[in-house]
Amino acid sequence: MMLSHHESKRGALDSISHTKTQERLFIDGPAGPLEAVLTPPAAGHRNRAIAIVCHPHPLHGGTLNNKVTHTLAQAMNLMGAPALRFNFRGVGASAGSYAHGEGETEDLLAAIAWARHEYPGHELWLAGFSFGAYVALHAAQLTAVDQLITVGPPIHLFSFESLSPPDCPWLLIQAKDDEVVSFKEVLRWASRIYPAPQAVYLDHAGHYFHGQLSTLRDAVTAHLNTHTGFGRLAHLA
Repeated sequence: MMLSHHESKRGALDSISHTKTQERLFIDGPAGPLEAVLTPPAAGHRNRAIAIVCHPHPLHGGTLNNKVTHTLAQAMNLMGAPALRFNFRGVGASAGSYAHGEGETEDLLAAIAWARHEYPGHELWLAGFSFGAYVALHAAQLTAVDQLITVGPPIHLFSFESLSPPDCPWLLIQAKDDEVVSFKEVLRWASRIYPAPQAVYLDHAGHYFHGQLSTLRDAVTAHLNTHTGFGRLAHLA
């Protein structure tokens, strides 16, 4: 059964708490419940999209609270979309254990199924940072998405060469001074992709975008402004 944050309408809920700015919930995942946070856009400014953002590597401190993951969610909110961040299996309160990207892709597919159930008829925007970028691109091989955003893809850790471009607008963001993922290797990989993603290479930025989070956010909203019918909520910036 798919767990929902609308208990009165759609069945039993495992656990949830409400605040003014976010909802904490659990989604039914393939290895057990997945801890998640849903952040809404400003009241009265929702569009017909739902975003899911994937966090970096579980074995290197990656969680849904990662600041880059949070910034990507904020960008989605600025575009009027609710943003779901969730912990992969074995992270935080999510059940299970690390599964080398394959199990985490299954987790993301479960989160996508939840989003489609809760937001029928909405566009699906998918984003991921580092390990989460690999999982997002992997999932986009298996299910249709309307927007894909990959930030700092770890091409040295996973086989990106076997992954095809998604059938949707795709934004690739890479820091030029990345100390974890080689900018030159990402550039070489991206140059061989057809059709090519829209690529944004940020100067003076490292892997975690210290001091450059607003630049990252603005790159995402600029892309979505161009490739969706939804405009940025400028007064929230």
